[in-house]
Amino acid sequence: MTDLHALPPGLVAVTGGERTGKTSLLRRLSEAGAQWLDLALPHQDDLASQEIWAALQKRSPHWDAEVHQHLVKALLLSPHQSKKLYMLSTGSRRKVALAGLLACGATVTCLDQPYAALDGASIRVVNGFLKDVAEHTSRTWVVADYEADPQLPWRQVIPLD
Repeated sequence: MTDLHALPPGLVAVTGGERTGKTSLLRRLSEAGAQWLDLALPHQDDLASQEIWAALQKRSPHWDAEVHQHLVKALLLSPHQSKKLYMLSTGSRRKVALAGLLACGATVTCLDQPYAALDGASIRVVNGFLKDVAEHTSRTWVVADYEADPQLPWRQVIPLD
């Protein structure tokens, strides 16, 4: 599936084990116009969090600054905004990417294993965001992970196993 128009609005889960094609599917969706970002932010060690967000904002015409600021606070990223990524833990790096990606305002936003390396409080923030947008009528969030979180109201589940 790489047709963005075939995706329903709201939350879509893409599930499967290792090497089942979850990330490949998200990459294909991004080539078709979805917003996707490798949450590990590879090859960007010398950039600060603010630089990551500025670059994402530049390519996101519907960037939501209010959502971004809320996520920066909720994910406890305020003290890390000017730090280079190499100075951050894996979880904090992923939170930087998530704060930008969730605020991008894209019609289709792809999240690849968004809970990996996050602490419980951050997982609750991400889940709270996803619950809040679950009933959106014109935007889609595609979440790829091993399984669909049973706490979230999925519009569609796409198993790749």
